[in-house]
Amino acid sequence: MKSLEELAAIRNKMQNQVNLRSEDSSCTRIVVGMATCGIAAGARPVLKAFSDGIQEKGIKDVMVTQTGCVGLCQYEPIVEVMAPGKEKVTYIKMTAEKAAEVIEHHIIGGEVLTKYTINSAIQ
Repeated sequence: MKSLEELAAIRNKMQNQVNLRSEDSSCTRIVVGMATCGIAAGARPVLKAFSDGIQEKGIKDVMVTQTGCVGLCQYEPIVEVMAPGKEKVTYIKMTAEKAAEVIEHHIIGGEVLTKYTINSAIQ
């Protein structure tokens, strides 16, 4: 970077990518709860596992993001998967290993891993 113009061009390019992602409703979103309770329960390695796993597999139509408190602290780390046209799936007590399974079975294979969902805990 040698000038303010180059910096502005880089900023505009990245801002357009961020705007594109935030407005893309055709994209599956994986949202990891990263409030204090989630982080204390191990959400950082879960977020990293999802982010790295999606990137390593070259999956383009999935966005991994983070959010604050989901409101169910006893079930942290919590991950929500929101796919266009489908019901939101809430995974609880996630680990990096479970994240890899969710990528393989749910994101790639289309099969919800019910054994890790909130529904399995309240039944």
